[in-house]
Amino acid sequence: MTSVEETLAVKGYTLPEPPDALFNYVPYVVSGNLVFVAGQVPIGGARDYKGKVGVDLTLEEGQEAAAQCALNLLAQVKDAVGGDWIRLQRCVKLGGFVNSGPDFTDQSVVLNGASDLMVDALGEAGRHARFAVSAPSLPAGFAVEVDGVFEIVP
Repeated sequence: MTSVEETLAVKGYTLPEPPDALFNYVPYVVSGNLVFVAGQVPIGGARDYKGKVGVDLTLEEGQEAAAQCALNLLAQVKDAVGGDWIRLQRCVKLGGFVNSGPDFTDQSVVLNGASDLMVDALGEAGRHARFAVSAPSLPAGFAVEVDGVFEIVP
């Protein structure tokens, strides 16, 4: 079986080291057969995406930011399962916040960056429930924040 990292590499992605929590929380919590990953911002890639999507960043840059958030989610899951990708069963749910102005209505399109990456990485096991909403601002000025719930074999 091909690992998630090998699948991502074929598609041109590199899994980063799991980012540290920026404030007073833990990056993830394992409860039974679920991993709840705290909101991940687009750090650790080629650039940090800051500003409002639709004002400071294009829709495509917002999608890139969401994809980086998804990579960070997977990095946290890798840590949670001790690097044993066989334990990862599926992505259950993603929740996304898009730093955007009141007239921006493409939050779901932005979050497709994270959803598409999850399906690229996990195939059918990457298909998930999701929400995508606007936020007038996000911590440290980031453009996107995505959290996730994943099913694992305990």
